[in-house]
Amino acid sequence: MDKIMEQMPIVINALNVGFIQTLKLFFVTLIGALPLGLIIAFGSMSRFRPLSWLTKIVVWIVRGTPLMIQLLIIYYFPGLVFGKTIWGSGEAGRFTAAAIGFIFNYACYFSEIYRGGIRGVPIGQEEAGLVLGMTKSQIFFRVKLLQMIKRIVPPVCNEVITLVKDTSLARIIALQEIIWAGQSFMKGSQGISGEIWPLFFTAFYYLIWNGVVTIVLGKLEKKLEYFR
Repeated sequence: MDKIMEQMPIVINALNVGFIQTLKLFFVTLIGALPLGLIIAFGSMSRFRPLSWLTKIVVWIVRGTPLMIQLLIIYYFPGLVFGKTIWGSGEAGRFTAAAIGFIFNYACYFSEIYRGGIRGVPIGQEEAGLVLGMTKSQIFFRVKLLQMIKRIVPPVCNEVITLVKDTSLARIIALQEIIWAGQSFMKGSQGISGEIWPLFFTAFYYLIWNGVVTIVLGKLEKKLEYFR
């Protein structure tokens, strides 16, 4: 116990550094994936069949393969083709590759949520807008989009909560996020007590951050109740 208390400040400091990296990856993924998902949704619903089929195939591949494998391919495959990494060296390069992998993966999931929300708006809403003389763009932004938001908020919130935990997968390319920090300390420690207890602290970090995200998203859902 005395040894654990001595190591505690070192572990907390390492986990704090890893947690900051985790938060950066979380927010960068949301900022990139939410708008990109809408673009992909439009592509899958396009009346231009080649674009629609290509988009659906890409979404199928991304959703049908593990995110961990995608991160490995994104980070290492360019090096096999070009003979050197295109992401740059060090932590910055790993973060760039991880961010691209997470953004594209979650954008494909968000695209299906968007598509379902848009398809879920009754066709009568569009017909009513046309009768009133509205253009298709006006119908989408003033009628469909607002109703779509009401439908997609719960599943999007669920994906966001999942993202909090999925950031731990970035350690597969040695990105120094919070799980990587805990494991790194464990490998350099001695004794049974030092081999496992840092991971308990990483669980608390995820649990607390997930709680904060859940509260924020819950308040967002309440604010959007006026759509009902």
